[in-house]
Amino acid sequence: MTRLRRSRTHKAQRDVHRASRTRARTRDLDQIQLIDLDPKNRAKLEAQELDHEKPGLAQHYCVECAKYYETDSALRSHWKSKIHKRRCKTLKEPVYTIEESERAAGLGRDSKRAVTAVAETDVAVSQS
Repeated sequence: MTRLRRSRTHKAQRDVHRASRTRARTRDLDQIQLIDLDPKNRAKLEAQELDHEKPGLAQHYCVECAKYYETDSALRSHWKSKIHKRRCKTLKEPVYTIEESERAAGLGRDSKRAVTAVAETDVAVSQS
């Protein structure tokens, strides 16, 4: 008989608990695309006033990752990192919209309902 894996094995893993905290919640991709990447808002975020509560006095901010850094060198090394490049790549994809979710549920134009409705009108026109 083999050993069985216990369920709920992530009890003491630190990253699971930290990721679930609302205190450490990061901005979602659609928020960054719609709000932060707008040229006016981006300029405001990159040139913020001094804020003693934020890391680096809020002077070193990565807009794509929505994250503050302590120093300019830390921000520059972040720009070269794989994490930042991956985030930029995902931000180039279009935003997930309500219409896309409805199409996935079968309610959009690509669903079978729309095709049958068109087919019924074609039959009615051909009988006339």
